[in-house]
Amino acid sequence: MTYSEGRVALVTGGSRGIGAEISKRLAADGFIVAVNYLSNLDAATAVVDEIVSSGGNAFAVAADISSLSDVAAMFATVEKRSGPIAVLVNNAGIMELAPIANMDAETFDRMVSINFTGTFNSLQQAARQMAEGGRVINISSSLTRLKLPTYGPYAATKAAVETLTAIFSRELKGRNITVNAVAPGPTATELFFKGKSDQLISNITRMAPLERLGRPEDIAAVVSFLAGPDGAWVNGQTLFANGGAI
Repeated sequence: MTYSEGRVALVTGGSRGIGAEISKRLAADGFIVAVNYLSNLDAATAVVDEIVSSGGNAFAVAADISSLSDVAAMFATVEKRSGPIAVLVNNAGIMELAPIANMDAETFDRMVSINFTGTFNSLQQAARQMAEGGRVINISSSLTRLKLPTYGPYAATKAAVETLTAIFSRELKGRNITVNAVAPGPTATELFFKGKSDQLISNITRMAPLERLGRPEDIAAVVSFLAGPDGAWVNGQTLFANGGAI
């Protein structure tokens, strides 16, 4: 039996963009993947179908991660169906942009509730239920270091996730559970391209010395490393995957 065979990975926001690619990569690595989604069942089903058609094992599970009761129910559903969660990837998040002076309170609260509270809810359940030897991987953003105008509230939620990551790794001392974050740079997803001009995309592409946008597969590969046996000695860290943009 391989390291990952029969082990369960839960990917929040696993039906689209980077999350979908993470789901597919972990399934290819041999994990049974629970693909979390909020409302787009069709997107989650498409990811699950692609995994299964490639010989993997996956299923969709609905939950609003900003709701503690939803997250608790999701963990219970996944464990009842496939066994204890060995890998948790906190990927679900939204990005709303505006100068600090102009962002309305409703948008700010929604971003905090999903990006920060949602991650906190999942970490709390992992602390209570994850077995020894587990892996927790939070998705942050290189915007915590780039500090670009209009990205302030979003970057702040991700900086909070990085802080939770470091502290949570220490709180789980003695359980052989690693906790890390991955901070992607600009990545070619539908979310990235939305509302950007060709010139802006070109300018952002040239930020990295490698002179290209990241691909969802690039981020999934880093997550795969942290979830696998070779990532066992990395703990409490934020890994920046941005082609050298910072």
